[in-house]
Amino acid sequence: MKLIFTIIVLVFGVIIYLFTLAYTSKAKSSPGLISNLLSKCPPTPNCVCSEFKSDNLHFVDPIHYTKDQSNIVSPKVKNALQAMGGKITSESDTYIAAIFTSKIFGFVDDFEIRIDKDQQTIHFRSASRVGRGDMDTNKKRTTEFKVILERTFR
Repeated sequence: MKLIFTIIVLVFGVIIYLFTLAYTSKAKSSPGLISNLLSKCPPTPNCVCSEFKSDNLHFVDPIHYTKDQSNIVSPKVKNALQAMGGKITSESDTYIAAIFTSKIFGFVDDFEIRIDKDQQTIHFRSASRVGRGDMDTNKKRTTEFKVILERTFR
């Protein structure tokens, strides 16, 4: 009987902890641009970014586009984010921020885009707001984003 009670208490403790983390993630916001670049990833494995090639743990390749595609980049990026279930929270001519909320517990992840018009490059950063691991969710999300966006540029 003590064992069952202990297990029940542990399970409820974990559930309360996860709801608390999810609540904390909702209270935070996207880091935004720092010196006109996306923020670097923290040392945790739940972030990927195309901005810093020297960061081997977190680096993913950016997307390049042609000069004649310059006028359609921003609308295509927004459409791709929304098609993936993202909610756009901030946008300017060269920056778009969106959030993705998990179905279970409601954890919030940030997906940020920096459009480098001079280099015709789309940089992106996808990161969990809390915790350490994400079961490669952010890496998978960036892969899906790239597939959707590259398909629309053809």
